Amino acid sequence: EVQLVESGGGLVQAGGSLRLTCAVSGVTVDNYAIGWFRQAPGKEREGVSCISRSDGSTSYADSVKGRFTIVRDNAKNTVYLQMNSLTPEATADYFCAIRSDRSDCEYGYMDDWGKGGLDTVSS
Repeated sequence: EVQLVESGGGLVQAGGSLRLTCAVSGVTVDNYAIGWFRQAPGKEREGVSCISRSDGSTSYADSVKGRFTIVRDNAKNTVYLQMNSLTPEATADYFCAIRSDRSDCEYGYMDDWGKGGLDTVSS
């Protein structure tokens, strides 16, 4: 059984940092594209970052480029999202998800999802 468990979120002031953890079990992370997504209150879920299954290349939404970093730790079967210089607009539920058939993280094609966790950035 595949399980993804997010942790590390919470409440932080604007300008602060959070590191989210996605612990994966049941599969080996380097065989999957792994993405972070978020859903703000009243808005649709959007992609934040992705790390590919093939060469480990990374991609980011324009809104987070230069501030967020996705890292995969194969030994721990875990993916992290380091979020710096946070703004109140980053307040959302954050989810990690995996995809087996391709190296990108297109929202509608992810295979398994974590349950997510709320991160709140206060102004």
